[in-house]
Amino acid sequence: MADNDSRGGLVYFTRALLDWTTELHAPHDEALKYAFDAPAKNEMPAIQLAPSEAKLTELLLRLAGAKRVVEVGTLAGYSAVRLARALPADGHVHTIEYDARHAEVARDVLRTAGEERRVTVHVGAGVDVLPTLEKFGPFDAMFIDADKENYDAYGRWAAKHLRTGGLLIGDNVFLFGDLLDDTPRAAAMRRFHEEATQHFDTVTIPTPDGLLLGIKR
Repeated sequence: MADNDSRGGLVYFTRALLDWTTELHAPHDEALKYAFDAPAKNEMPAIQLAPSEAKLTELLLRLAGAKRVVEVGTLAGYSAVRLARALPADGHVHTIEYDARHAEVARDVLRTAGEERRVTVHVGAGVDVLPTLEKFGPFDAMFIDADKENYDAYGRWAAKHLRTGGLLIGDNVFLFGDLLDDTPRAAAMRRFHEEATQHFDTVTIPTPDGLLLGIKR
């Protein structure tokens, strides 16, 4: 149920509440801790997916029975480890990272987690690398957490290359509170939302940063 305050935008979670539920429901083993800590240890932006959202993404892929997955936005590989753990033994993740140094950190993280054979790290801009992955499709799931100004392009690619019933997940879809601004970046993110509804059954999950979930029709 929702009360009038929550419908009006009141948010009940606090840092203490988030920390408690994260420790309980999305704990880190040693490999996940190594992956999560990798950005800070390697002087990279600490903008990796939050543990609860990463666990949610893993569970969604398991529910979907995903085997072939594309990720746009590797960073240090934390989310790629989570995605790989959702897959069966013959599953595979193709993850795309723009920064070559970040990609090397991610490969180390994946080796540490024992997932290097099930995850291929591709270096380059998402809009350039995605066409090279089409031969591996159709895909069962796509996770987007990259350059926000190209989310609309990534969504169009997903509409073409995910199978029917395939899963689309986009992080940061509230655009850090700027979604309704009059800027090209915000307009691109709104197009991602709007165009997704044309090809997917969609919902936005009100995580702190906003998560879009879609199932391909």
